[in-house]
Amino acid sequence: MAELLRACVVLDHQNMHLTAHGLFDATRYGPKHDCLVDPLTFSVNLVNARNARQKPGYPAAQVSSVLVFRGLPSPEHDQAAYARSLAQQAHWERDPRVKVHLRPLRYRYSYDDQGHLMRNADGDKQVIGVQEKGIDVLCALALVREAASPDNDLLILASHDTDLEPALDEAIRQNHAKVETCQWFRSDGQRHTKQLRPEGRTIWNTRLGEAEFRRSWDLSSYQ
Repeated sequence: MAELLRACVVLDHQNMHLTAHGLFDATRYGPKHDCLVDPLTFSVNLVNARNARQKPGYPAAQVSSVLVFRGLPSPEHDQAAYARSLAQQAHWERDPRVKVHLRPLRYRYSYDDQGHLMRNADGDKQVIGVQEKGIDVLCALALVREAASPDNDLLILASHDTDLEPALDEAIRQNHAKVETCQWFRSDGQRHTKQLRPEGRTIWNTRLGEAEFRRSWDLSSYQ
């Protein structure tokens, strides 16, 4: 029996979670937190799906590490979400294969016509928008770093962010670990996601459907 490839999954967590939530009819109209992705369960399902579709003679893989990149809510603006994120990190990292990297979310505030910061009746800043900032850069750095690591035979990028395509190019140029991608996919063609593609190359891409999404949910309570 061929030796299993040691697979490292680089997971752009919010990107994969929200993309799947909006793609499949069973979840797109419901609460996002009801279908939160468990990083290790997702990675195992991903690698299993990948192995099942390999041609005879090609080596299978097993999950050796999962690097998770995710935004962290501010305790100033959302104490409950902040505490929940830390609890999820602790829960996911109980398995030594999983490492969760949290980066503070970026908040946009409301200003009056004179450029003064506006506050509500309680004196709190008025938030008008929130977004992840720098997660794509962290994913790109991890992708390139792990591609050169002697601990990895296979590297799988789990994201739909096209800004990461140059990092795929660089990871492939390392010429060490095999580099692959994945994407959420609907076989009925009603909606679709973009497959990440390195420049001038074809690499293996594992398509994941609603069944894999459902099997990847984190069913733990973080109340």
